Amino acid sequence: MQWRNTSARYGLVSVVLHWLVALAVFGLFALGFWMVGLSYYDPWRQSAPDLHKSIGILLFAVMLLRVLWRLLNPAPAALSNHGPLTRLASKLGHGVLYFGLFGVMISGYLISTADGRGIEVFGLFSVPATLTGIAQQEDIAGAIHEYLAWGLVIFAGLHGLAALKHHFIDRDSTLLRMFGR
Repeated sequence: MQWRNTSARYGLVSVVLHWLVALAVFGLFALGFWMVGLSYYDPWRQSAPDLHKSIGILLFAVMLLRVLWRLLNPAPAALSNHGPLTRLASKLGHGVLYFGLFGVMISGYLISTADGRGIEVFGLFSVPATLTGIAQQEDIAGAIHEYLAWGLVIFAGLHGLAALKHHFIDRDSTLLRMFGR
């Protein structure tokens, strides 16, 4: 498999970034869903949010890399059996996923830094709090974060179902291309 995308398939970098982001999104959603139910005395009460924030910051860096890679290395051309509506749906769907991802991560950052403290990332470095002091910042960002996270996971699930539809019903290579084939 080649590193870069070709006109017919995705390269290794795009494939790895795609599946790494997908794994991180669903893992962070599961972790977030689980951690909000922790009691005050649970031993994971502090560790789970710290882990969630650290992975979220790394995901932000990966997404910046992914956007840069996409700009420097365009996606393969649409398949010939994809009509104008399918092509438009694909572009809009990917746009929603990208904006949803960045929206979830920015709102998570605003929740975590509302008190003026930076975010420690696995004890290796700290991301400073740059935007604080907004009235009800933590509450508003928290609501946005929750709704966007649910929307993102649902939309990503639909994205996966669309890929399965292309594979099993349309019998085209849409899904196979995301495995670099």
